[in-house]
Amino acid sequence: MKSNSFTEENYLKAIYHLSVDSAVAVQTNAIADGMHTKPASVTDMIKRLAEKQMVNYTRYQGVTLTDLGKKAAINVIRKHRLWEVFLVNKLNFKWDEVHDIAEQLEHVNSDILIDRLDQHLNFPRQDPHGDPIPDKNGKFEDISLIKLNKLQPGDKGMIVGVMEHSSPFLKHLEKIGLTLGTDITINDLTDFDGSVELLVSDKKLNISREVAKNILIKL
Repeated sequence: MKSNSFTEENYLKAIYHLSVDSAVAVQTNAIADGMHTKPASVTDMIKRLAEKQMVNYTRYQGVTLTDLGKKAAINVIRKHRLWEVFLVNKLNFKWDEVHDIAEQLEHVNSDILIDRLDQHLNFPRQDPHGDPIPDKNGKFEDISLIKLNKLQPGDKGMIVGVMEHSSPFLKHLEKIGLTLGTDITINDLTDFDGSVELLVSDKKLNISREVAKNILIKL
């Protein structure tokens, strides 16, 4: 079987991310938004992926990944997250600098290279943003996380992940001291704007609802 193209892999990954929290088929407009392209281009690619038995597609009913497509998508995600760990841990990149580079490296088509990379990194379970790294069999570790904005006053936990991977957001978190491994306590919530007052090392810190909903906490 021929390997998938970079573009095909990007589509499979996008469909996986859009479908992982939903039991319904992914609509082509949602894929177009995620890929920053036109719906007509999405339809053409979906038909190509359907011919390769990577997706199930019925017009007007959306798209789902086949087992083959899901396996391919998870493999790309595994490579992306392992490369991010390598860039941060071995090459001293910051966590806000690695996403775009990993987007290129994730398409390296060598299973033995990725397996040895995994071994070299001592089989990490999370990437620098806290996202779980699937093993070589495509299995994710089951970690129970909650968004910071869903917590209540008095709740305590540790920052273990982020939903937003953009460089400005990650730089902002680093600037205010809310990086992975930081222990936090919810001190107060503001109903008016959804802002949250935290206690971090006995110091009060106010963050917006937008920031809070993109931080993942392990209680």
